[in-house]
Amino acid sequence: MLKRGFKELLAEANAAIEIVSVQDLPYHLEDPDTVLVDVRDTLEREEKGVIPDSIHAPRGLLEFLADPDSPAYNKDLKPEARVICYCGTGGRSALAAKTLLDMGYRETASLAGGYDAWKRAQEASP
Repeated sequence: MLKRGFKELLAEANAAIEIVSVQDLPYHLEDPDTVLVDVRDTLEREEKGVIPDSIHAPRGLLEFLADPDSPAYNKDLKPEARVICYCGTGGRSALAAKTLLDMGYRETASLAGGYDAWKRAQEASP
């Protein structure tokens, strides 16, 4: 048996980070110091689409892309910025936001419901 399974890890992540609703996302993105990060894999992005103005940092490479000392560092991921992560439904993005927080990022959040919730909201709006 595992010491801590995915349920425990998700609960810890959700307790440590902010959760941003799809309805509030546009207000958060008005701040130029906020970065929206898609942590899904490339195939998911190609098949389903992306939230405009997001940067791509797949969950499997996040630590390498987010560390300024890494040769793979993505300069758009700034530790002093506010980072809102999203994935398909919200699980991976919560873990990603917690990882960034643990790495020393100033402020991290996860998009509630992920891309799927954002897409439904777009389709429902007039």
